[in-house]
Amino acid sequence: MLERVRQFIAEQQLFSPATDYILVAVSGGMDSVVLADVLHHLEIKFAIAHCHFGLRGEEADADEEFVRKLAKKYEVPYFAEFFQTKEFAAQEGISTQMAARTLRYAWFERIRQTQQLDYIATAHHQRDAAETMLLNLTHGTGLAGLHGIKAKNGFIIRPLLGLGKEDLYDYLVENRLIWREDASNDSTLYQRNRLRHDVLPVLRDINPNLDQTLQITAERVGGAEEIVSRYVEDTQAQARRDEADVTYLNIPTLQRTAATTLVLHELLKPFGFSYLVVKDIVAAFGAESGRRFESPTHLLVKDREQLVIKPKRLTQFGTYQLQAGQTELKAEGLNLRAELSENTGQEIPRSKSVAALDADKLNFPLTVRRWQEGDWFMPIGMKGKKLLSDFLIDQKVPLNLKDDVRVLVTADQKIAWIIGFRPDDRFKITEETQRVLTVRRM
Repeated sequence: MLERVRQFIAEQQLFSPATDYILVAVSGGMDSVVLADVLHHLEIKFAIAHCHFGLRGEEADADEEFVRKLAKKYEVPYFAEFFQTKEFAAQEGISTQMAARTLRYAWFERIRQTQQLDYIATAHHQRDAAETMLLNLTHGTGLAGLHGIKAKNGFIIRPLLGLGKEDLYDYLVENRLIWREDASNDSTLYQRNRLRHDVLPVLRDINPNLDQTLQITAERVGGAEEIVSRYVEDTQAQARRDEADVTYLNIPTLQRTAATTLVLHELLKPFGFSYLVVKDIVAAFGAESGRRFESPTHLLVKDREQLVIKPKRLTQFGTYQLQAGQTELKAEGLNLRAELSENTGQEIPRSKSVAALDADKLNFPLTVRRWQEGDWFMPIGMKGKKLLSDFLIDQKVPLNLKDDVRVLVTADQKIAWIIGFRPDDRFKITEETQRVLTVRRM
């Protein structure tokens, strides 16, 4: 078996046995005990890390003592951590199993970095990969879920993934190794255990080589995922444009791709959009502009021939007042600076971020608020009214950014400035202007 592990490490290019220093996660169970012993006999330099999750009382204490003695036997460095797992799960609103997984992998990575180790090795094998693959399939998954557990994922490596459970048991017997059994592995309260004890035995009756068959299938799916990933990257390079905190995707480019829904889902996964929502987005490609779709973190708007994605704003912009004599106003991402001066023949500013207003025509306090349907103003240089909604269309403001347009309004509800666009003609400075209020968007 040692030679099979050595060959698997080489084929998968997991690490360099001659030079790399490995942190091995050891629970004290059969699988991790085999992993530690295999690395020892392969003369690979390693340290042992053990997690005590505070869930099984004296039994967990005995596990920790067992692993500590194991590290002493192999004469390797030993690291242990005692977690408040239930408290962390309650705090984060997640299951105890998810909390334990989050805590242990974060801690493993801290140890790897602080001790300048190269990789973190876990004892996953073919049966673990099969269980993960079927569990993902039960919950619904894409290609990433169908390839199960990867032999190498960043700094995480699985040297035993090419072996079956029976191989590990035979190795234990042959080498007369001792391990500790975790009683929670038999509990059907956990989904994985129900799959392990109730479902997989039936499937193995149909196919005795199920674990190996699923491992081969996972390898093939993993290869297909690489092909899809490259195709998605090429599509993204052609279709995506980023500006500040806004992302744009070109619809005609997306429509030319094969499996448009699948590709778009891959592009939108970082923004939290589910596959079912992506199907609705694709169906709306031919619809009129303005269709909106939401994920837990982002808003997507179909605007002409593009999809516009931006983060959700957790707080809505309200109304903020600028009193007479006040020189600065800060309001949720907006910073205005006001300066009152005598008119010395100033010209109307060309910059859209500056408005020079006739101070004596303004009724204070001035209010900053979001624009509303029905708002109108008289754009500077014009004598007639214009609906603000029409003005924003003329300015080709994307639908997703219209919600963020704010206006500076007088006490008698007249719009003095579309902030960042244009002042109102009624408040422009003229030769008769005596005092000028200059408002700058900083």
